[in-house]
Amino acid sequence: MNAIKIMMLAALVATATSAMAQVTKRSADDSKKKEDAGVVITDRQQAFFEVREVSDADLDWYKVIYRQLDLTVGRNPALYYPEMPNADGQNLFFIIMRLVADGKIKAYEFLDGREMFTPEFEINVGDMLDNQHIMYTEAKGSTEKNRRYSIEDADIPGNEVLSYYIIERWEFDRRSNKMRTTVDAICPVAHRTDDYGGEALRYPMFWVKLNDIRPYLAQQYVFTDDDNNLPRYNLDDFFKLGLYTGEIYKTKNMRNLTLMQLHPDEDDLKHAQDSIENRLHAFNNDLWVPDREELLAREQAKADLDEDSENAEGEDGEGETAAPAKKKKEQTVRSTKRGAKSNNGKKPKIKQRKAKTTGTKSAATRSVRDRKR
Repeated sequence: MNAIKIMMLAALVATATSAMAQVTKRSADDSKKKEDAGVVITDRQQAFFEVREVSDADLDWYKVIYRQLDLTVGRNPALYYPEMPNADGQNLFFIIMRLVADGKIKAYEFLDGREMFTPEFEINVGDMLDNQHIMYTEAKGSTEKNRRYSIEDADIPGNEVLSYYIIERWEFDRRSNKMRTTVDAICPVAHRTDDYGGEALRYPMFWVKLNDIRPYLAQQYVFTDDDNNLPRYNLDDFFKLGLYTGEIYKTKNMRNLTLMQLHPDEDDLKHAQDSIENRLHAFNNDLWVPDREELLAREQAKADLDEDSENAEGEDGEGETAAPAKKKKEQTVRSTKRGAKSNNGKKPKIKQRKAKTTGTKSAATRSVRDRKR
């Protein structure tokens, strides 16, 4: 009997040991660690933040938009500050450069409208650092197949990256009946002047897919309002919620031309940008039939607008018409006196002008034809 109990206990211990080993192996597989500056990202976290692309079979319409984010406009400075890493964290460019140099994410060539995020278009990080004149050393653990580089904070040209290019994807998913906007990729743009000064030239550096860096962006919180320094959003929220401000410089087209090439005149360029913005937002609004409350609100807004315009016209024309009206009244009085003398003292009959009725339908005058009916 004791032997049987011992055998059962041994079997239970073996089963528990096997289960523990499987759990340990699974957790080891899930925690292929991706760390940078103290941030640890697992494969499970990466999958959680990844935005999966909608199948083309479920799409009825989509459009690719290229925008330029000026880091001095709107809430965009949240991507620039702090200029150097400190207790508050680090800015977007420092995060991207650390990840690219350490081999955590892939970077792709800037092809100006012909971007392909495939292995054959991945950049050589060492060549990129040489071309950008960034000092670096071989990092510990670097191999021939997996190069890793170490860069000092002072050698990262964060002060030169004053704008970004982003690729937006506007799509309507017929399965979910939703219109959504996602940012596919982002490109840091360095602004540099030559030895003679003058206007800074822009040097697009490389593209990175936003899905690859989203888990790291979610760890960095920023404040977006000078009146409220509480960091309420992280950098992932910044792009996911569309808090950025960016002008359209290109749309995907067969000729691969920018808007500036298509519209050299500055006014025409601005008109084209506004037209594209309006069409993008109007497309979503035109998909749905407005309800009764929305129709009434639109009619009321239109009526208020018409009333304001009429009042403005009346105020503008009051000073101009006052003098002619007074002169016309005096002429009418004089002509009336002359008519009274010629009629031997009889008072002339003065026709009184009927006031126009505006308002309810009951105040309208019916015609002879209507009365016959």
